[in-house]
Amino acid sequence: MKIVSLYIALIVTLASGAQDLETFFFKTDTFLKAHVTNGKVAYARLHKAQSQLNELLTLAETITVDVTDTKNYQAFWINAYNIAVIKGIIENYPLKSPLDDKDFFDKTTYHLGGKKTTLNFIENTLLRGNFNDARFHFVLVCGAIGCPPLIAEVYLPNTLNTQLETQTKLALNGNFLKVNAKKQTVEVSEIMKWYNEDFTRNGMTEIDFINRYRIEKIPDNYKLGYFTYNWNLNKN
Repeated sequence: MKIVSLYIALIVTLASGAQDLETFFFKTDTFLKAHVTNGKVAYARLHKAQSQLNELLTLAETITVDVTDTKNYQAFWINAYNIAVIKGIIENYPLKSPLDDKDFFDKTTYHLGGKKTTLNFIENTLLRGNFNDARFHFVLVCGAIGCPPLIAEVYLPNTLNTQLETQTKLALNGNFLKVNAKKQTVEVSEIMKWYNEDFTRNGMTEIDFINRYRIEKIPDNYKLGYFTYNWNLNKN
């Protein structure tokens, strides 16, 4: 009887955890649709009414997803990162840039996924440290204009690969890079400089990576450079 009882308790716990994750995804989607427009966030409005944001973060505190449950794990931590960034900005609002708070990425902690964590720990250990996928850089939004735009929808496990592909293509066919055909140069976001190892795996060059997603390919002989990152707040 004890084994049966333990088995039933385990099933109930797993079902409850799955339900909490689905609720988190649903409420995150509702939140983003309400407060994000054209990649910009309505921080001033959110600062005045924080209950919806705080409810999301409270919900995310106790959700745990095993790294082997790849799509749920990745979707949870991408959304958790983006929501935590918004919380960090609201906590310091008004500000001109997330860098106005020197602890923003490395020291400010959040209780998410059953652990105490920082933004950089989510990005570099939980996501980049577990998966070799450079596309994360196009969906993790650091609160600055130089970041990829924050989409007004949740990242979901069953659509995650398509969403990662879409955001990467949009960036690499958009303002993530500047091509000068006359000078035969291409300038890209400093993200590709800071995380160079993510874009040059298996003998690839940065231009090789770009051309995987570009409609108009960059010639191999173009000189690569980096333009200055815009750390101004992505406010609406």
